[in-house]
Amino acid sequence: MKKIIQLVLIVLLNQACIKKQEPSAPNIIIINVDDMGWKDVGFMGSKYYETPNIDYLSSLGMVFTNGYAASANCAPSRACLMTGQWTPRHGIYTVSPSTRGKSEDRKLIPIKNTHTLSKDHTILPEVLHDNGYVTCHAGKWHLSDNPLEYGFDVNIAGGHNGLPRSYYPPYKNVKIEKGDSQYLTDLIMEKTLQFVDSVQKPFFLYYSPYAVHVPIMAVDSIVPKYEKKSPWQGQGNAEYASMVDNLDRNIGLLINTLKEKDQFENTLIVFTSDNGGLYGITKQKPLRAGKGSYYEGGIREPFFFVLNGKIQPNTKSEVPITNLDIFPTVLQYAGIDTSTLQLDGNNLRPVLEEEVQVFERPLFWHFPIYLQAYNVNDNENRDPLFRTRPGSVIRKGNWKLHYYFEDEGMELYNLSEDISERNNLAEVNPKKAQELLMDLEQWWKETNAPIPNTPNPEYKE
Repeated sequence: MKKIIQLVLIVLLNQACIKKQEPSAPNIIIINVDDMGWKDVGFMGSKYYETPNIDYLSSLGMVFTNGYAASANCAPSRACLMTGQWTPRHGIYTVSPSTRGKSEDRKLIPIKNTHTLSKDHTILPEVLHDNGYVTCHAGKWHLSDNPLEYGFDVNIAGGHNGLPRSYYPPYKNVKIEKGDSQYLTDLIMEKTLQFVDSVQKPFFLYYSPYAVHVPIMAVDSIVPKYEKKSPWQGQGNAEYASMVDNLDRNIGLLINTLKEKDQFENTLIVFTSDNGGLYGITKQKPLRAGKGSYYEGGIREPFFFVLNGKIQPNTKSEVPITNLDIFPTVLQYAGIDTSTLQLDGNNLRPVLEEEVQVFERPLFWHFPIYLQAYNVNDNENRDPLFRTRPGSVIRKGNWKLHYYFEDEGMELYNLSEDISERNNLAEVNPKKAQELLMDLEQWWKETNAPIPNTPNPEYKE
């Protein structure tokens, strides 16, 4: 009998040791930078901006060279990330009203924009919170007045505002407690590190600093370094570069804190941007245009995933993905069932763990409104008055079709041969254009996408 008791004790101790060795659910960090372009970082090829910490982080996981935002400007892109759904499902298409630009230049009445994300949607922080995660929002929210009403336990500086009126105190429209730091990006990270230091359970951190969105307000101590550098392919704004550099420094502080707490190895980190870089401040050659446009410069982003032991370091993928894929992928690694959720993105685990090399599905963008241009004399848009007019876009394989509702105009590009979108093939390859248009039309039906078709009586040809 004594031997049996000893044997039982040994088995129980072994089981306890095994359980102790099993890693807990991973921490999850989404870094969603504001207005950072595809080549505004060193790991994507910039020879002007210096981002050693972000570059180091990217080397620890898989970089997606065809990573996209699901919209070309801030609020809709963020709504897509949080809901995991295409824009027609949540109705947020832009910032402020959809009547952007002069009415006399708008041929159609645009679809009305939704300003605040409906609470009818089940969003990522709510799901993680309900499954035992402590959730923290840090920085720009832009979807409602208070992120605490949307599944976050902690809110650092988040509100409905899309930008700070100042990066230096007083920040005016950004509510944040005082700290040791002055520059807003530094202060947000200071408060973020306090959260990371204090949290005991698995946590979800949505780190979305207002940087590097306008106003362009330099970190004075950094500017001289970039003033000495030669411009590179449309990148040469030293004040903007100082904001990129400072953001990188703060991400380095986050990495170091995770390592000091022995949390880095068990943290899934996703890095991306909400839309393309602001054309005129920065350029993304060879991509065309920038923020607000549905050419590649407006929607293609720096994008990578890191998770030690699951995602191999120094890997790259050419699979096209969007920020819609973050929601299901995060839940996969958190061990949370997604079967009851309506998600338009896909779980990327097979790609991240290199089980598959091909991951085919079409990607869609829908923008049934107008977005005015900043500079009619310097842009790469379809016309100088608007960054984009009402339309939809589909990418399927290497083919990309732009469709415009005002004139039923189409632009067809083969991105494998023409990443700059300069050679419109719609007339020379009408079969492919029609094929993609049919896919778009089917998608409009599936998502109940609103199509603008009411003439604007104030329009002047």
